[in-house]
Amino acid sequence: MSSPCDPKFAPVGDVSAALMVIDSRLKAVYDGGPTPDPEQQRLTDQYVASLAPEGIDDLLDGACTLIYGFMQWLRQAHEAQGEDVIEYVVPTLVATMRRMPRSIPVEVIPTMVGLVVAAATDLSPNLWRRQYGYWTRHELTPLEATAFLLADHINRITDDRTFASRMISEALLQSDDG
Repeated sequence: MSSPCDPKFAPVGDVSAALMVIDSRLKAVYDGGPTPDPEQQRLTDQYVASLAPEGIDDLLDGACTLIYGFMQWLRQAHEAQGEDVIEYVVPTLVATMRRMPRSIPVEVIPTMVGLVVAAATDLSPNLWRRQYGYWTRHELTPLEATAFLLADHINRITDDRTFASRMISEALLQSDDG
């Protein structure tokens, strides 16, 4: 039976823009520079400010698509080891988020975990979230942080600082070819 949160019903959004934001954050952290890099932050802010409301929605949907893609990869990797992705990813994610109270208010952690669990159970994170209304201002930075933390987790597992971004970029190229 099909769920209203089935990924086939979900908008993909602007995955390229969402990936650009996450990738620039990863590079800044890995390079040990200011987080975020002031110039990159200015460019990102300028880009986001230029978006119409539907563009913001596309960026949010794109971030959710990244979360879905990252969790699908993590689920497959953990299942190959006989492990449950939720058991291994969620506690670490929550612990990290709790250490980031200026960026991630404690009250939005359950929503971010819900997005991750939805993706891990093959549901669309953005459709799961829409059940509860429109995104709040307090959820935007945590959404970005969730995608960032999952990408970083994948990069650490693979011991490759660009693996997560490259994986999504390759998937985008394949979808354009297909």
